Order: sequence, then structure tokens, then C-alpha cells
Amino acid sequence: MNYENPVLFADYSDPDVIRVGDDFYMVASSFNHVPGVPVLHSKNLVEWEIINYVLPKIPFERFDRVCHGDGAWAPSIRYNDGKFYCLIPFPDEGIFVSETSDPYGKWSLLRPLLVGKGFEDPCPIWAHGKCFVVFAFAKSRAGFNSKLAIFETDADLKTPAEKYAFVYDGHDMNPKIEGPKFHKIGKYFYILAPAGGFQCGWQVALRSEKIYGPYEPKIVMLQGDTDVNGPHQGALIDLDDEGRRWAFMHFQDMGPFGRVVHLQPVAWAHGWPLFGRVEDDLIAGEPVEGGEYPVDIKTDYTIDPNDNFAGDKLSPVWQTPANPQDDWYSFKHGLKLNCIYYARSALSDLPQLIMQKVQYRNFSVKCKCKLNLVNDGDEVGFTVFGREYSYICVVRIEGRNYLEIRKGSIGGAEDETLCRSQPYPDDYVTFQISARYEERHRLAIKYTFGGSAFTKKFYASKGRWVGAKMGIYARANSISKGSATFKFFRVTPVNR
Repeated sequence: MNYENPVLFADYSDPDVIRVGDDFYMVASSFNHVPGVPVLHSKNLVEWEIINYVLPKIPFERFDRVCHGDGAWAPSIRYNDGKFYCLIPFPDEGIFVSETSDPYGKWSLLRPLLVGKGFEDPCPIWAHGKCFVVFAFAKSRAGFNSKLAIFETDADLKTPAEKYAFVYDGHDMNPKIEGPKFHKIGKYFYILAPAGGFQCGWQVALRSEKIYGPYEPKIVMLQGDTDVNGPHQGALIDLDDEGRRWAFMHFQDMGPFGRVVHLQPVAWAHGWPLFGRVEDDLIAGEPVEGGEYPVDIKTDYTIDPNDNFAGDKLSPVWQTPANPQDDWYSFKHGLKLNCIYYARSALSDLPQLIMQKVQYRNFSVKCKCKLNLVNDGDEVGFTVFGREYSYICVVRIEGRNYLEIRKGSIGGAEDETLCRSQPYPDDYVTFQISARYEERHRLAIKYTFGGSAFTKKFYASKGRWVGAKMGIYARANSISKGSATFKFFRVTPVNR
């Protein structure tokens, strides 16, 4: 069986992956989006399913509001002594840990491991009866980057650290080094990390016979002549208990499509892991376009973006940009979105957006809802959201409903209405888009209201650290009992 890269064409930024027995588990960044820190499962590293989230909510009060780009950055997942541990950095709060004995079940409440600003990308390793955590620094908070450090905690990760020690400075050879992953293989401790930035960087391996170094560096993968810019931050994964076979997964930044995930073969030479296609074992590898499944198992795992809203909860593909509230929605003959009061006209900081990732290069979306707009200012709509965003909506004005197309930007004052229909008399509306990959990392979006030639074309924009998202919402500019009930949300890939 053969696969093609990327194996996950969706925004699973900063992936970390482990094998436990015959199963592989992945976690990824979720930033301010909730539920937070998705947990994915695979049998072969190619086909994946979402099985859980570590965080049902972000346990800091400020995330009841939209905090673009903050939140859960670059978590790691490890398994030790019967427990799964997920270390999650919050760049303004510190490094925290959650644990579980069942990745499908409930994860523990977060507890702190290192409190303070500017810490990111933690990864643990167990040795000498303790746990050691390597991490990096966010320049926007710490005032510097390009350095890696280690702190100690107990084997159960219950004792917060009060100090840390720098173990590598990449300013000269590997600037912007970050995203470290810790391994003990043979006689060496290895730290695998990207450097050079997520748009044009490379992969580095550091090794030492001692946890605190000194560490010897080697570049182990470059973009080379490929189209895989970066390639950035990922996970070295053992494929058997003997350590004979390995794989590497990492992300590639694709603008509005987000940070898609690639799978690379691994070759060991002279005590170094080389990723991708290796033509000279003294030189770094380059990303491959695809290859054979690293594990010869076929599954039906997939991440389905469709939702018929037939149950009593949302599909796991959905997230909100702030901690959800009980009155936002309910399930009755579909997904009922209540017109919750929101004072601003700009959609940029609307907490009750219900959104999901883009998963295809070319696709169409159709979603239908029943209207129950009561007060002037009640509104329901569909958006493709990023730093710049656009949306189509039905809004009630002077006792009548109108179709509108608008655009705005994060940080903007007010959204701009580009066009408005004649009064819309129907009780149902179908929002539709067609999306097309026009050129490198550029996604064209065309909106259409069902049964109407009322259309407009935009280009999708990435968000803050995330790709473009698409979603639905309802809101009001006063206290209202208005609502809209969505009957389905259908995403169809299109071959071009």
C-alpha cells in the first residue's frame, strides 16, 4: 500500500506522535480553540481518526473571550508506567500537564510544571528516577528565542519546577530553534527540533550521552529541491520494540490551508536519524512525496467534516474560538443556534462561532437552516474565517429578513456590508460555497445563497497561527429569543 503526502491535509499544527503497542496517538496545537488539544489515533501513521480532546475548556478565565493565537501551543504526548501524559504550554501562563490511563476517556485537570511567560514546546523524558522536560522560548513573551532548556520534576510530574538550565544555544548555527522532542536511543539522548522558522527552516538533531549535554548538532532534513517549505516541527516515532524501524511526522505551512502533516521514512547513519529521501548518508535528507505504508495495515479511519446534527452533541471536528457557554446551542430537530447578544458588528471576536478546519484543496460546502429570527438585529450566517474573513448571512431589519455578504478583519472596527438582497421571505436558507486551489497556497472562495445568483468571490486568509476555518453562527444586537436550526453541514471534495 502506498500513501501520498501530506497524509493529513488539515491544520494539525506542531504534531507529536507516539506508539503504544500497535496503536499510534497524535496531539497537536489548538491555540485558543475549544475543545483544546485534539487526540488522534491511527494504526499505520497514514489514516487517522479524532478520538478525544485533552481540554473540554481552557481553564483560564480570559479564554471565555476570544484570544486569537493564545492558548495551547505545541503539546507533547508520552506514555510511561501505564499512563499517558500530555504536556501543554500556554505562552502567557506556563507549562502544564494532564494525564490519563485511557486516551479515549477523561484527562485530568491541568497542573502546573513551570509557571511563567514565554515557555513553549515542552517534551518529557524519564531517566534516573526523575522526569526531565526540554522546552523552548517564545520571543514575543520571553524577549529571546533560539535557545533550549531543561527542567526537572518527579517521575509522576507532580512537583512544579522552580528553575531550569540552558542546554543549547542555536543563535550561530540553528537560529529560531524550537519545538524540541526528547528521546533516549542507545547510548545517546537525542533532541529533535526544527530551526530557521516555519516557512523556510530545517530539521536538526542534537545528541549527547548526558541529559544536560553538551549537545552535538546535525541538520537531518532540508527542503532541498522539493515544494515542502519548512519542513517544520514534528515527531520521531519508533515502529517496533527493537528500535529497528522509525518514521518521522512533521508539518508544512500552507497558508490558508494551515499546517498540514507529512510522513517521512527514517534512515540511521553514523548514529544520526536522517529524514526523508537520503542520497548521501553524510548529508541531510529531503521530504518525500509519498511511499509505502510504514505499517502494513489498512483501516477505514478518516476525519469526516460532515454533520447531520442528528445526535445530542457536535461532531469532534467542531471547535469554538472561546470557552463555550450552555446557552449557545441545543439539539432539537437539528442544531439550534440561539441568537446570543453580541455588542459589536465585527465578527472577529464573536465567541460563539462554531468552526472546523479546511480538509481539501478543492471542495464545496452546503448547509441548510430554518430561520426563527425575531428581533431586528437577529442574524445567522456562514463564514470562512481568518485574519481577513468573509461571510454570508441572513439578518432581520425593520421586521423583515435580508441576505447579506460582508467582510472584515481581526482587529478591524466594523465589518463591511458588500451587498444586500431584496427582502427574503423564505423560512429556510441554504448557504453554499465553492473553494478552489488557484495557485501555491492560495484558496479562492465563492459564496452563493441556495437558489440565488447572489454570489461573491474572496480569497481565504490564514488566522493567527492557524489556517482558515469555516463555520456557522447566530447572534443578536439585543437580548433576543431568536434562533436558527441547522439541518446539515455537508463538505464535498472536488477533483480538479
